[in-house]
Amino acid sequence: MTTCFLATGNAHKVAEIRDNLGPGVHLLSTRDVPSGIEPNETGATFEANARIKAVAWALHLARTPGLPTIHWVLADDSGLEVDALDGAPGVHSARFAARETGRPGNSPDGENNAKLLRLLDAIPDERRIARFRCVLALSPVIAGAPENELMARTRCVGGACEGRITRSAAGGHGFGYDPLFVPEGYTESFAQLGEHIKNSISHRARALVQLRELLTPPH
Repeated sequence: MTTCFLATGNAHKVAEIRDNLGPGVHLLSTRDVPSGIEPNETGATFEANARIKAVAWALHLARTPGLPTIHWVLADDSGLEVDALDGAPGVHSARFAARETGRPGNSPDGENNAKLLRLLDAIPDERRIARFRCVLALSPVIAGAPENELMARTRCVGGACEGRITRSAAGGHGFGYDPLFVPEGYTESFAQLGEHIKNSISHRARALVQLRELLTPPH
């Protein structure tokens, strides 16, 4: 069985990825290792940040004694792109509100959602077009391999889910911007549709379809 380490402690993401990959892949997350790292996500794109996280964790795990065999590190970078905001919040989706205050780290979901609604307040419904975008980076865990080799061997896949932003939050499921995002072809938000439907049509689900083909033990 292939063992894959997810470079996240977000329980929602872990559950969605586990649901999509199925029983053939053994998943670990940051909650399963004794020590962690916080890679500096300095990339200007989702792919750049996903690569940074995947390679940093692959190096860290290869140097950490006592771990079970881990074949791959899977890192996700994803966010919301709103056309009327020129693609914002984009790579800053998780820290959208904090960028105004200068606070370090990510912002609470409620603050991010409130800022988004405020910025879109005067935008008519037909122009509230948006999409969730995801890039998954897969890096092999190889003892002694230098960073440049791991970066060269890192594979990336992507997915997007088109939709629109509503005028108020609705639903109690999901996380992030889910209460504000209605996917194309639906009338309810991700947070109303629930995990089963979301996990089958989301940006991450569409990227994971491509990822399955890559998840064999590296040579």
